[in-house]
Amino acid sequence: MEQHIGTKCVQGGYTPANGEPRQIPIIQSTTFKYETSDAMAKLFDLEESGYFYTRLANPTSDAVAAKICELEGGTAAMLTSSGQAANFYAVFNIAGCGDHVVASSSIYGGTYNLFAVTMKRMGIEFTFVSPDCSEEELNAAFKDNTKAVFGETIANPALTVFDFEKFSKAAHAHGVPLIVDNTFATPVNCRPFEFGVDIVTHSTTKYMDGHGAQVGGAIVDSGNFDWKASADKFPGLCTPDDSYHGVTYVERFGNAGAFITKATVQLMRDFGSIPSPQNAFILNLGLESLHVRMKRHCENGLAVADFLKKHDKIEYVNYPSLEGDKYYELAQKYMPNGTCGVVSFGLKGGRKAAEEFMKHLKIAAIETHVADARSCALHPASATHRQMNDEELVACGVYPNLVRLSCGLEDSEDLIADVAQALEKI
Repeated sequence: MEQHIGTKCVQGGYTPANGEPRQIPIIQSTTFKYETSDAMAKLFDLEESGYFYTRLANPTSDAVAAKICELEGGTAAMLTSSGQAANFYAVFNIAGCGDHVVASSSIYGGTYNLFAVTMKRMGIEFTFVSPDCSEEELNAAFKDNTKAVFGETIANPALTVFDFEKFSKAAHAHGVPLIVDNTFATPVNCRPFEFGVDIVTHSTTKYMDGHGAQVGGAIVDSGNFDWKASADKFPGLCTPDDSYHGVTYVERFGNAGAFITKATVQLMRDFGSIPSPQNAFILNLGLESLHVRMKRHCENGLAVADFLKKHDKIEYVNYPSLEGDKYYELAQKYMPNGTCGVVSFGLKGGRKAAEEFMKHLKIAAIETHVADARSCALHPASATHRQMNDEELVACGVYPNLVRLSCGLEDSEDLIADVAQALEKI
């Protein structure tokens, strides 16, 4: 019986047997005991499933990954130590030195830096395209050595909405998968696999946890991409891996499991960006209420955005679920039940007005965090983008007067009143 998403949030990923713990157990152990060397050898040869060292995999983390996999409608998933690690693994699993990736230019700044600076030093070239580019412009970005396309469902902090179908059509025409970071929408509001996306990533630090209690990430594979159809592009999946007993991942695990298995036994083995079992346990507590919380986040976000749109001290408001927003129609197509609780807006009076506004907030705390049960706000030009001058800020779409407000679970009337009194003091 196919369950609704709320039931999966509460019960997915782990089913206790008779007399077993109702809550996912925390297996706080680095190692696992076996009776014979032959038993362990079968694990190393990937002939049997099991655990031998938490740097590769852990039962607690795997149970939570299985829940996220169910929520997204995928075939395999893994947890990582952060959203940054998830995005790195997802790309590096299929792209290496000498390869090329097409990415949306409207993505989280940390991810942009990961791609444009750090992975560039590893020999991977990225071409960034506007999410609003034409099909012709998008196709022109591909090269013979392109291995993937990357985007964000709802970009942080620009709040642009990614056109899955446009980008998946181009990716598949060039024989490569589409990878999408679905952090802000979560699978409660958007399931990208239904629109042609092949691999999904998450910063589970955000709404999935929802309480600022753990840092983590996740990767989910749809199982839909045919790696063998483009075998020459993906030798790491389609030819023997000499570093892991000569296994050919696609032959052994099929399209459903090859990508995540390789990322686990190869990348996690070598980089070790694992979540602690304790963090995975905390993440699961957040997931159990995700479907309830997202509805409230979206209600509060829309109420605040609507108030800001009508205020005479506000120059612009970005919120995809607000009628009149540039991405409203696209949001209705892919996320008709809501987008997220994050609103970005610009104040008349520029940088000085934004800085003054921030000083007077009482409920919304000034934090670099976002997507929390507690409302928080950030003036990027004073914080995360402080190293940029005004011209550089405008070029990347983060204007000097922009404020990002993450609406939490408080009463919307109180959030509006807090914003109103802060505006009055400008």
